[in-house]
Amino acid sequence: MRREALTWNDIDQLIDHLIPQFETEFDAMMLITRGGVVPGGLLAEALDLVDILTAAVHFPAEMEMEQHRKTDPRLYALPQFIQFPENSLLRSRKVLIVDDVWGSGRTITAVKNRVVSAGGYPYTCVLHFNPYRNLFGKARPDYFAAITDAHIVYPWEINRGIEGSLLPQM
Repeated sequence: MRREALTWNDIDQLIDHLIPQFETEFDAMMLITRGGVVPGGLLAEALDLVDILTAAVHFPAEMEMEQHRKTDPRLYALPQFIQFPENSLLRSRKVLIVDDVWGSGRTITAVKNRVVSAGGYPYTCVLHFNPYRNLFGKARPDYFAAITDAHIVYPWEINRGIEGSLLPQM
């Protein structure tokens, strides 16, 4: 799979591309950890949103899924919500759900469905949409800055280690 490493300047350009797309004002933003934390923070600042919520979702590892499929195929893709806001924080509110990338779409779709079940109105937003990995047919994010088939490496993911950091070496 092709890899593409982005710079902070690239991220600024993606955020600048997203902002004019928003057709509505949002009551809250939900950041999906960990990928949505940085782009969500940048968008929250640009949109002047102060109600910031987080969702942490875990899907079983491939090995766990293989074991579950043998015993109970219904367990194949059930998400485990490690952290999620109370329904009262979502009810009747327009919620912008932010993640870095829509690959398979499993995580953001699980969060979106949970917001709907809480009585909220979810809108999905990612920096990158990969339609080639999407498991949800023609479903796609409501807002995205770019389409890609590459594995994106964001600047906050780069493993700099002590040699590559700006900290003085000891």
